[in-house]
Amino acid sequence: MTVHFIGAGPGDPDLITIRGRDLIARCPVCLYAGSLIPTALLKHCPPNARIIDSASLTLDDIMREIEAAHANGHDIARLHSGDLSIWSALGEQLRRLDRLNIPYTVTPGVPAFAAASAALARELTLPEVAQSVVLTRTTGRASSMPKRETLEAFAATRATLAVHLSIHVLEDVVTRLQPFYGPECPVAVVYRASWPDETIIRATLSTIVNASASAKLERTALILVGPALGHVDFRESALYDPDYRRRFRGG
Repeated sequence: MTVHFIGAGPGDPDLITIRGRDLIARCPVCLYAGSLIPTALLKHCPPNARIIDSASLTLDDIMREIEAAHANGHDIARLHSGDLSIWSALGEQLRRLDRLNIPYTVTPGVPAFAAASAALARELTLPEVAQSVVLTRTTGRASSMPKRETLEAFAATRATLAVHLSIHVLEDVVTRLQPFYGPECPVAVVYRASWPDETIIRATLSTIVNASASAKLERTALILVGPALGHVDFRESALYDPDYRRRFRGG
């Protein structure tokens, strides 16, 4: 059997890859993070599939389910929200599977920051404004931040920041970023991007705390900060400039 780790996307059931959908459809066992993944995705499971919500399970519990499926020769669709490359707890699961000699595959998904960018209809990198996007977070109960990975260090670059898992400390985030970006720097808080109850709050560093106070947003909100969120007078990319010679256009 094989454990198929699948990035299930940010929320909208349509935002899953065709590969991910097809893997769900052929696996007789589905382990999914029920606190973050829409149940609509489970309609792709085959009839009589064993469906297990992993939200209340420990890592040991999850491994027991996988080992039981392995003993029965059943493939598993293991669904995680967003994309598996960041904050998915994928690494610790793969390490255990390696020790058990249980095969697996990894299928990427649409990450939350990409869904938030789409909801805002904003490109996060603009010519000569920002050419980097930093995906980061603040220290939480589940994981502390390495000492060198601070908001201040990233803010010094004035890149676009996508600050995850930090809406509960929004005021602290603002205090730490304002000296680098300035009080008028654009900010967007996107709550549950692509879900039916998606909420978007646009403001500046000096106003975002008050602007979002009444919304009572929870952990699934993403904070986006940077000049690229507000610039409209940026230089056009040379990519489509008629004088830009390249391989496919007169180069």
